[in-house]
Amino acid sequence: QVQLVESGGGLVQAGGSLRLSCAASGRTNDIYAMGWFRQAPGKEREFAARITWNGLGSYYADSVKGRFTISRDNAKNTVYLQMNSLKPEDTAVYYCAAHRPGGLRVRVREFDYWGQGTQVTVSS
Repeated sequence: QVQLVESGGGLVQAGGSLRLSCAASGRTNDIYAMGWFRQAPGKEREFAARITWNGLGSYYADSVKGRFTISRDNAKNTVYLQMNSLKPEDTAVYYCAAHRPGGLRVRVREFDYWGQGTQVTVSS
């Protein structure tokens, strides 16, 4: 099993920045890629960004492209999501997720492990 723990959420004004962290533990050798999803109140959980564990490939949803950057520190078994130019519509619970080998995955059901989520609130 893989355990994922997010941190770094909070309240920020529109235009501001936050950095989320996700620390992985357990059977981290099982991880092929990690990603960030978000879920706003009353909406479905949606994909935001993904990076392969070796850091060679990253992929973003159009809604965050150019504003969010996903990165990883393998020495710390940690993945980050740097969020800049935040908008009120970015308000959501952000979840870290990981999946085993299987190519590019962006759907919720395709990820094998999940964190508990961290709240990000962007005020206007």
